[in-house]
Amino acid sequence: MANKSLVPNAKEALNRFKVEAAGEVGVSLKQGYNGDLTSKQAGSIGGQMVKKMCTVRTMRFERASRVATEHTRPVRYVAGLCT
Repeated sequence: MANKSLVPNAKEALNRFKVEAAGEVGVSLKQGYNGDLTSKQAGSIGGQMVKKMCTVRTMRFERASRVATEHTRPVRYVAGLCT
């Protein structure tokens, strides 16, 4: 599949977002082609973008056991919040 945006008008906003994420991780991007980036640099930019788009929240607590009276069980909920 080609590298196409589902919303063509979003291309410029995605490019600005990419440049912002690159600045946050200390990678400088040039206007246009950036194929000379290392895999580590490119991955850190993509990782930063995902980190900002989909924040994961974790909550831990204990609840009463359903099988053993007077016992508790640890419970961990993980929720992804995409903006």
